[in-house]
Amino acid sequence: MQPAVSKFFVIGIGYKPFDKKTHEIILRSDVILVSQRLTDVFKRYEEFDAVKGKVSVLNINETIEFIRSNYKTKRVVLIASGDPLFSGIGRRAIDEFGKDAVEIVPELSSIQMAFSRIKEPWDDAFLISLHGGPDPAKRRRLPYEMQDIPFLVERHNKVAILTDRENNPAEIAKAVGMSHVSHGLPPIFYVCERLGYEDEKITIGPPEEIAGLSFSEPNVVIIQRTENKRQNTDKEIKVPHRFGLTEDEIVHSRGLITKDEVRAVAIHKLRLPQRGVFWDIGSGSGSISVEAARMFPDLKVFAVEKNEEQISNIRRNKIRFEVPDIEIIEGVAPDVLEGLPAPDRVFIGGSGGALEEIIRSTGSRMISGASGIIVVNITKIDSLHNAMEALKRAGYKADISQIAVSRMRAIGEGAYLSPLNPVFILRGKQS
Repeated sequence: MQPAVSKFFVIGIGYKPFDKKTHEIILRSDVILVSQRLTDVFKRYEEFDAVKGKVSVLNINETIEFIRSNYKTKRVVLIASGDPLFSGIGRRAIDEFGKDAVEIVPELSSIQMAFSRIKEPWDDAFLISLHGGPDPAKRRRLPYEMQDIPFLVERHNKVAILTDRENNPAEIAKAVGMSHVSHGLPPIFYVCERLGYEDEKITIGPPEEIAGLSFSEPNVVIIQRTENKRQNTDKEIKVPHRFGLTEDEIVHSRGLITKDEVRAVAIHKLRLPQRGVFWDIGSGSGSISVEAARMFPDLKVFAVEKNEEQISNIRRNKIRFEVPDIEIIEGVAPDVLEGLPAPDRVFIGGSGGALEEIIRSTGSRMISGASGIIVVNITKIDSLHNAMEALKRAGYKADISQIAVSRMRAIGEGAYLSPLNPVFILRGKQS
């Protein structure tokens, strides 16, 4: 009978020989799990010949299931790339099995190696991953997307990116090169291909040059601004408070933003939970989403918007206020709501004429028994009646508030109150 084993090891490889402790872990293992790509890297290690009979080449899902079934009775080693806890398999291993079941043995990360190759310090760099996984059908959602890169380059002097086959250096360069938001001189791209391999290569150039090339995998992209300070109008904002952003602080277009006072009441009516799922439909500039995400970091926020200009505003605000967990859903509601997780709360700021259909669809998706709330901002009286009836048909109790705001305006040496358009706030609560 084999003795019980309390944990398994996740060991990073790529750039340095194993130290004495890791050497012993490898030799004493019963099973060594490795991906197809890392098999070639592992073969370069002097320990490989001694343990090659223990090596199993599995995909990620097979690996997790094998560990689940065997790690308590066998000494299991999982080979990973670089630092397993930097956008690697280490995070999933801990999520799946808990911290007590895993020991992480890190290597240098590919980002460290890339900066060492170009001889640039990296303590001031912004690091992101665009590596969504090997299977396009099962790609994990990432905090930032390709479309966010131009805004990140505006804000940070150095951006380092873990890439994949879809989000490759040429596509990243195209996104930056075609962007209309960059200012000043174009940034410099460093593409670091196959770091640690014999055919390692570093390519340096402006985005328009990189966009026309192809690169071997794996690779890392570093984008460095050519100016020492940012030259753009989207100034970085550090807001010490969690609630109370103003219209001047939030990027928006042509005054199309939920006004401060109305936003405050709408968020109050929503009674947002600490955790859960929040849909912001017709998100516009994303003002409601940003406020919600800043107040409740564990709340999953989906900003649903169809207008390209407004989507760009949401992306900019998402980066400006450091709320990467807002997920932007591009398209027309209710069609694009189908694949989203069921919501605990829903705000409808814009409907594109499909308010009743959105309420019907949203009401049927609300988590059952969760005391769910739908809040709708409405400016037209006929829409108010139709929305209220739609909520009732969906099984919600409805109440209405009218928000009439007047703001002080200067006139000569005095002041007067100038009214804004009144807004109806309709709230539906689960019966």
